[in-house]
Amino acid sequence: MISEMINDKSILITGGTGSFGHAFVRTCLERFQARKLIVFSRDELKQYEMAQEFPETKHDCMRYFLGDVRDVDRLEMALRGVDIVIHAAALKQVPAAEYNPFECIRTNVHGAENIVQAASRVGVPKVIALSTDKAANPINLYGASKLASDKIFVAANNMSAERAHFSVVRYGNVIGSRGSVVPFFKKLIANGATKLPITDPRMTRFWITIEHGVEFVLSSLEMMQGGEIFVPKIPSMKITDLANVMAPDLPHETVGIRPGEKLHETMITTDDARSTVELDDRYIIQPMFNSWKPQHYLDVGGKPAPEDFHYSSDTNPDWLNEESMAKLLAN
Repeated sequence: MISEMINDKSILITGGTGSFGHAFVRTCLERFQARKLIVFSRDELKQYEMAQEFPETKHDCMRYFLGDVRDVDRLEMALRGVDIVIHAAALKQVPAAEYNPFECIRTNVHGAENIVQAASRVGVPKVIALSTDKAANPINLYGASKLASDKIFVAANNMSAERAHFSVVRYGNVIGSRGSVVPFFKKLIANGATKLPITDPRMTRFWITIEHGVEFVLSSLEMMQGGEIFVPKIPSMKITDLANVMAPDLPHETVGIRPGEKLHETMITTDDARSTVELDDRYIIQPMFNSWKPQHYLDVGGKPAPEDFHYSSDTNPDWLNEESMAKLLAN
């Protein structure tokens, strides 16, 4: 039961003032009785604003902890007594990472290493890291840094002496999250744009709602053994179709793909298919540990993925139509 996993537990969310952190905290306050919900981030203004939304006077489990994942000592202090860590802190903007590579590496790669070290030292039972479809066959620094982060969290299970367990959740574009194309289009439309910029009319993306993302993280926390990369089964949609939903009367202007951008995103590569099992609602990329027991997920109904399988936004069998996307945007 997810409630048994969360109730009376201390949970820390790095990057907790972001879109995921807001949604996760809201879900926990509405449905569970955590002992502590700790928002760990480096922006005091965002923490102040979040504290107005979820005040400690109303929610006595809330804690706001200033710190940076680049600081392992601060992390270790924050993680004492914590039962679950959700690592959502990252530099996520592709162009910004291309222009500021050192900063991207320090947060996304060194930050992942610091989480692993701090959690292992204090013995946090469960740590789950949020990843991205851009980590599979990366062509930009953001994706490469998240692939490195994924590898760090998977390998961490070999170093923690079973005091802490680490897994990864990997999913696609979050509808309406800060920095995504949906609020960008909304702003252009509100400002009276006469056309919408499209990088390439062939472009496709995976789409997930923030609520689905939170539920997927919770269910992955419940089933994780340590070392898995959990990938949800989610629909694809062409960017041109999204633009038609948001502004059916506006023409499109092709502006070209930005540096580090793909036509289509992949969440599971053909090479990873050899260690992937499929469940009803997700795929699980299993670690290649000698100690790993692959029979575990087969015993609960999983089936091995075909060797030539890959999970890509352009060959995905599940597609959002314009009506379905319109309903998601209206929520």
